Amino acid sequence: MSLFPIFLKLTGRSCVVIGAGHLAESKIASLRAADAAITVIAPEVSTTISEQAASGELTLNRRTYQHGDLSGAFLVVAATNDPAVNRAVFAEATAAGVLCNAVDDPPFCDFYFPSVVRRGDLQVAISTAGNSPALAQQLRKELNEQLPLDLGEWLTELGNLRREVVTAEPLNEERRLFLHQLAHREVCSYDQCPSRLLAREHARINPQSKEKA
Repeated sequence: MSLFPIFLKLTGRSCVVIGAGHLAESKIASLRAADAAITVIAPEVSTTISEQAASGELTLNRRTYQHGDLSGAFLVVAATNDPAVNRAVFAEATAAGVLCNAVDDPPFCDFYFPSVVRRGDLQVAISTAGNSPALAQQLRKELNEQLPLDLGEWLTELGNLRREVVTAEPLNEERRLFLHQLAHREVCSYDQCPSRLLAREHARINPQSKEKA
């Protein structure tokens, strides 16, 4: 199966989850991490999801799924323990042109939730196209042990420095190559950081940058 790897911006977008038990909890956690506007529909609710609703982290409707519940949704997750309900949710989502994931039922999924290693804004996502979630989780564990814990902080500083370079220099091949060079160097926040000094020197000797300034 050929899958297209993509990272979606879900901030403030309506994501509907049908089901509120163990199957739904991890999916809701992933959606919350992306700042989605989550609506959960289920007659029975786990303690964790109930507490999240009480604190305003999501909207909870304690009832069974009804056709029409997906109206206005950007993304849908069917996470009940009843395959028939999950497939009915998938059918409605498909008819409405909305992407849907029926948990643990690969033929009824438009997308899969990957195993993710996070370091701040850095995310490494692993998918097995639903063939073996256990393998994806094992690879996540191995990568998590190998990647430095401060990688997210380093990426933030690298991003800040990149924006400085992009603002100071015109778009050209020299700038592209220099940004790749910076990605291989230590970046830090203090003013005399070696990478920051390198960026300033690069801008000083780049005639195009000097003219632009």
